[in-house]
Amino acid sequence: MRKCSIEKLYSAFSELSSTMQIYLPVSNEEGKANYEKWTEGKLWSEALNTERSAKDFFFPQTEDLMKFKTEGKNIEIIDIRSEKEDFVIFGARACDVRSFDILDRVFLTDPVDSFYKARRDKGVIVSTACSRPAETCFCKAFGIDASEPCGDVTTWRVNDEVYFKSNTEKGDAFMKKIEKFTEECDEEKVDEQKAKIKKIIDKLPLSDLDTSDFGGGKTAEFFNSPLWAEMSSTCLGCGTCTFVCPTCQCYDIKEFNTGKEVIRYRCWDSCMYSEFTRMAHGNNRLTQTERFRQRFMHKLVYYPENNDGIFGCVGCGRCLSKCPISMNIVKVMKKLGGNE
Repeated sequence: MRKCSIEKLYSAFSELSSTMQIYLPVSNEEGKANYEKWTEGKLWSEALNTERSAKDFFFPQTEDLMKFKTEGKNIEIIDIRSEKEDFVIFGARACDVRSFDILDRVFLTDPVDSFYKARRDKGVIVSTACSRPAETCFCKAFGIDASEPCGDVTTWRVNDEVYFKSNTEKGDAFMKKIEKFTEECDEEKVDEQKAKIKKIIDKLPLSDLDTSDFGGGKTAEFFNSPLWAEMSSTCLGCGTCTFVCPTCQCYDIKEFNTGKEVIRYRCWDSCMYSEFTRMAHGNNRLTQTERFRQRFMHKLVYYPENNDGIFGCVGCGRCLSKCPISMNIVKVMKKLGGNE
């Protein structure tokens, strides 16, 4: 294990930024954080979580896929893919780090999404333990340890010092690049912080959230439940929950004619939208109840059934804080599981 002061960390960023992009949480005037590219003077925010997840780095909200040019009956297909630069996502929380594993199972299985893979190969994930988990957090329910997140490198911020532990070959390479700014140390302060974090998590309102009622093989049990109509009755279909979710992976592919060329691009979509997966014959989910059911069945039943029991939720709590009607996955789990 190694450590350095916050000041030396910024010096390391200054040197690294000449060869790679560094992104870290930065707070705005309202105290809310989002990822920004590091430049001199930007400070690493201690806010618990970013408003938007780190998913954007690998699966951006909009992305051009290719271009077409037509001349008479001739069509020229232009491959716009380019070599991606190395970059570092610094300060990712345990929930967001777990979300990458969930996305990998979607985009890196055959057929592999080459756009996603190109970014994944170039990205280095430096995670940070949650020293002050929020009341909306429930990552523990999905087996995530907020006191020791995964990633290529794990860090702990203790007062004005940062402690580092490498977990992968990418992590080893990153630590080698900042070696002169760090020094060897023991794990005593880190162990103390990990113990404090675990105590805080155990006291959170949702620390005892039970997932045992859900998982693969539960489709028949929940699909026709009358509770879906009740729970979805006030849903606005706004898609906020899917927009802030670090694991939602639905997208649409569209084309735009600029007058000179046609651009094919993809953009995030939401199963909560009335035109989601609409085809020539219409839509296969005609009501908001059906769309509401799809979202939560996918997180709690369909995804784990096809992915070794891993749930499609990481307990980050973003949907709890952002939903305008306060209807979220925790309420759904408690209602369906009879634990309300």
